[in-house]
Amino acid sequence: MSFSKGLHNRALKVDDYLKSYLNNHKNEFEEKLHEAMTYSLLSGGKRIRPILLMEVGSLFGASEEELKDYACAIEMIHTYSLIHDDLPAMDDDDLRRGNPTNHIVYGEAMAILAGDGLLNYAFELMSEKAIDFGMNHVKAMHEISKASGHQGMIGGQVADILSEDAHGDASVLRYIQEKKTSALLTCALTAGGYIASCSEEIISDLRTLGLKVGLAFQIKDDILDIESDEDTLGKPIGSDEKNSKLTYPSLYGLEAAKLKVESLTSEAHQIIDGFNGDVTFLKSLVDYLCHRDK
Repeated sequence: MSFSKGLHNRALKVDDYLKSYLNNHKNEFEEKLHEAMTYSLLSGGKRIRPILLMEVGSLFGASEEELKDYACAIEMIHTYSLIHDDLPAMDDDDLRRGNPTNHIVYGEAMAILAGDGLLNYAFELMSEKAIDFGMNHVKAMHEISKASGHQGMIGGQVADILSEDAHGDASVLRYIQEKKTSALLTCALTAGGYIASCSEEIISDLRTLGLKVGLAFQIKDDILDIESDEDTLGKPIGSDEKNSKLTYPSLYGLEAAKLKVESLTSEAHQIIDGFNGDVTFLKSLVDYLCHRDK
């Protein structure tokens, strides 16, 4: 099976799981909220984070039943962050994944609540599973909690806002990249590892892998914001420059950014080569993340 077909099939499986969670509204208020939550959750995302979690967990012996709720939870957290990122008070974007952003369709108040609903539902799913499966699942939930919180993704978003208008240097940029983007990709890997009862040595390797892939992913995103077009990306381009964002290309230049992506990708491959089992898809997925065109 080709990589693209394998990726598509895995994404469809995640979509099927996600659809099953938001069709149980009990009254008109839940129905309206679930409609707004579902609008963004099922708007055609690549499902990279849940696929990474399930791929690593499966590689090291965890079952699909153990993994799927955490995979969906991390996609809910990612989607909530996108809804809030697009709000007028944040990036003020009208387009996401080729569709009008949540607040354009449902209004700012409902968009905020839809994001809040997805975030809290994620922890409801994970805690229910952790109660049933024990300490390794608690560790997985802790990884995702920390990565998405004030010391992770949210902290990175704060640094991103405060560094606008070029208020920042290389250390600030590194902090933003590690926290805002790498943290949620990294916890997908380490959570999958914990659910599969991996050793701390393997968890450490997964953490390093996540950092390298996350940095490469974000730098590639910065490059696409310069070189791609709105039809391809499904969102506005040039937003980094418009918002005076601190990015790898703005600090080091476009060519240096491309070389850094290649270096990080090679380093990620070296880590994956140290894992037992069939790592073909995982390596191809890393290549895709680092060399994608959208």
